[in-house]
Amino acid sequence: MSTTLDSIATIGNRKGQPNYPKEFKQQIAVAACEPGISVAKLAMAHQLNVNMVFRWRRELRAREAEPAQASPALLPIVLERPIAPTRRRTTAPSASVPTAIEVVIGEACVHISGMPDEALLRAVFRSLRP
Repeated sequence: MSTTLDSIATIGNRKGQPNYPKEFKQQIAVAACEPGISVAKLAMAHQLNVNMVFRWRRELRAREAEPAQASPALLPIVLERPIAPTRRRTTAPSASVPTAIEVVIGEACVHISGMPDEALLRAVFRSLRP
């Protein structure tokens, strides 16, 4: 490893401990993961605490083990029965017409029946967000 502690500009925190740049931590952690490397010798060569190098290596391995955060995908809506084309209504449906909405996302299932108002639907759908 060509980078040494002397060539890294560090700014101390209030406890007097240096704050190492992320790139430096990454380089040391990657070097500590190489087969046959002695983490203790690596830490000594860079004037670092061996426990800190082990922690950096552990954090690197944890980041590599995490699945990549993908953007949320749109899920298809499946209708249980086909909807027959109807004439366009000029008035709101009467309250006696039964209405049911069922939303399934993962293991969550929300069933709404009756004539819910817009505020209730907004609250329900907002609560389903992660």
